[in-house]
Amino acid sequence: MDGVTDSAFRHMVAIHGKPDVVFTEFTNVHDICSGRLKALDSLRYSEAERPVIAQIYGKEPMLFYQAAHVVCELGFDGLDINMGCPSKNVASSGSGAGLIRTPNLALELMEMARKGIQDWTAGQTLAQIGLKAKALEAIGLLQSRFLPPPIRKTIPLSVKTRIGFDRNMIQEWSACLIQGRPEVISIHGRTLSQMYRGQSDWEAIALAASLIQPHGIVVFGNGDIQSLREASARVRESGTNGVLIGRGSLGNPWIFQGIQAMRTGFHSGEPYSAQPHAPDLEEKFRIMVEHASLFERVHGPERFVRMRKHLGWYCSGFPYAAAMRAQLVRTHSTTDVINLVNEYQASVLDNQNLEIPATITPS
Repeated sequence: MDGVTDSAFRHMVAIHGKPDVVFTEFTNVHDICSGRLKALDSLRYSEAERPVIAQIYGKEPMLFYQAAHVVCELGFDGLDINMGCPSKNVASSGSGAGLIRTPNLALELMEMARKGIQDWTAGQTLAQIGLKAKALEAIGLLQSRFLPPPIRKTIPLSVKTRIGFDRNMIQEWSACLIQGRPEVISIHGRTLSQMYRGQSDWEAIALAASLIQPHGIVVFGNGDIQSLREASARVRESGTNGVLIGRGSLGNPWIFQGIQAMRTGFHSGEPYSAQPHAPDLEEKFRIMVEHASLFERVHGPERFVRMRKHLGWYCSGFPYAAAMRAQLVRTHSTTDVINLVNEYQASVLDNQNLEIPATITPS
């Protein structure tokens, strides 16, 4: 999720929820290949996030070839092509979900990304693929400061998409994607024109799974999952191999807790009945402060405004949450957050002080 699943957020979800796999924000291939520092910052990750998948978008085949090299060089566990973003700026340019209208280009992008992965695995270096000196320097700096040396191995290629552009066309779109031979296809159950309105169409996702899986391709469903109980039910009903959870994790890194128990129950034929983890207010505030502190150290205090939306998402389900949220979305630092938490505790609960936690900064 653009502007949401940054390194700090992913790290918090990884250590407090432990999902099976984590995806980065989608990053423009042009920005990656030009060495734009802001874009490359979205490709920072911590070892706790593994397996971590780099998600990219764009519409220029040669840039996908080059970006695939960069993703491999940065040590990611997989490469995902976004063919599902409904944003007007993205889709109207022919990227994201706009690729549903140009199936031949979508196939070419998959082909070039796969070739990039294969050529990098075979020993080709970034200096040999035409990247400019600025890009090589920026990528090298990111790798040397934050990321481990890469191991030359073939990583899987996946695609995230929707059921159609302005109508449900999942049958013909599935037939196209199968030709690209990705290892995984993730399907959001809405069309581009729906954006995030209405309900996700899980019948369309189930149909896609039945068409795609016989070709040896893993299928994940996506849309409106708010708990592991819902996730288990959707997998059982749709026949998908798993689900992706996006918006359900906002302000709720605990949503993934219990995955192993869910998996065990699923294979034994038992419905998932465990109660989701419900953090008390002390835990919620502690994790919120930990998240703010981590964000400030990873992304810099000058970008703290981007943390505000996360603070707002943590504020629900307790007395005067709306009032607390209104104040948190005007903060400028972790210290501001701590002061508000302490004020809340002093006036509503008790006078317990919080200190800035010594959280682990993503490497």
